[in-house]
Amino acid sequence: HAQLSESGGGSVQAGGSLRLTCTAPAHPSETYCWGWFRQAPGKELEGVASIDNTGRMKYANHLRGRFFISRDSLKNALNLLMKSLEPDDAGIYYCVKEDWYYGRRDCFTSLAENGYWGQGTQVTVSS
Repeated sequence: HAQLSESGGGSVQAGGSLRLTCTAPAHPSETYCWGWFRQAPGKELEGVASIDNTGRMKYANHLRGRFFISRDSLKNALNLLMKSLEPDDAGIYYCVKEDWYYGRRDCFTSLAENGYWGQGTQVTVSS
């Protein structure tokens, strides 16, 4: 699979913002699903946000309104803008992508089962 490269993680105080970016080589297929998962210490892996080639977006319900996913088609990049960060948002954030996505399952489920993953980027939020 193509390699995903994440950037933008770091440390921020509660209430602050961070923007994560994931870059990938040119899409090998017209259909894809692309998104972010995160894992905090002692917690299960969690889908954060996703977007497919049609532009359909999905968010974890409790993150809606604070987290915003977007694509930069010219750069083949996926962004995640995180606002009003809380200590519970801390963890490792992974970029995940699935090519040849045909929508048979929702994007989060499909990514978890079929996606390829970046190395992850650490987000730390201090109170």
